[in-house]
Amino acid sequence: MIITKNQREIDLMREAGRIVALVHQKMAEVIRPGITTLELNAIAEKIILDHGAKPSFKNYNGFPASICTSINEQIVHGIPSKYALKEGDIISIDVGACYKGYHGDSAWTYAVGDISDEAKRVMEATKGSLFAGLAMVKPGNRLSDISHAVEVYLKEHGCTTPLEYTGHGVGSALHEDPAVPNYGAPGRGPRLVEGMTLAIEPMGHGGKADIHILEDHWTAITEDGSLAAHYEHSIVVTKDGYEILTKL
Repeated sequence: MIITKNQREIDLMREAGRIVALVHQKMAEVIRPGITTLELNAIAEKIILDHGAKPSFKNYNGFPASICTSINEQIVHGIPSKYALKEGDIISIDVGACYKGYHGDSAWTYAVGDISDEAKRVMEATKGSLFAGLAMVKPGNRLSDISHAVEVYLKEHGCTTPLEYTGHGVGSALHEDPAVPNYGAPGRGPRLVEGMTLAIEPMGHGGKADIHILEDHWTAITEDGSLAAHYEHSIVVTKDGYEILTKL
């Protein structure tokens, strides 16, 4: 069941989203060669707690950290560790914050120092696909119009997307209906209506779409070792389009 939100709920989600955006703002400042992903996790968790929220991901289905840190060929759900970032890495940071019972959820991929042209290509294609999907958000459009726009953009820029992971509804639960795939034909699924809140999150691979899950049972990597990027915003459908909730 898709739950539309009233103004009070949207206001709470906007604050949750602002806190998530503050984390990303800080990540952009501190990500550099030598910093560990555990240090990034500690910085993010402190910001979330200092603003009266709770980390949405910590202990969610047993996940052990407050953020996901996915490096290079890691697509999603990377677990923070003692790994120190290296020049040329790319890292996707996925952050969730729960404020007074409502969640904000956003992911972004960052360059660590100077990166390869291939890394830039995958990052730019995936980021562009997020905004291609967002451009389809307005009342009356179908859910799969978003999915189709994401897939087309990625393909046009030489990237694939994993079939196993989707965006999702978001609100008082971190994951709500509906699922928002990053692929598919247009004109299908429920119509978008004002008050729907969605987390739209393309994942792009530089190579093939196939994935592999590591022995930690969380970290997903590209089967062929190609680079991966991940971009996500939580949004609310408005009367004439959408508002990004996970921004400053």
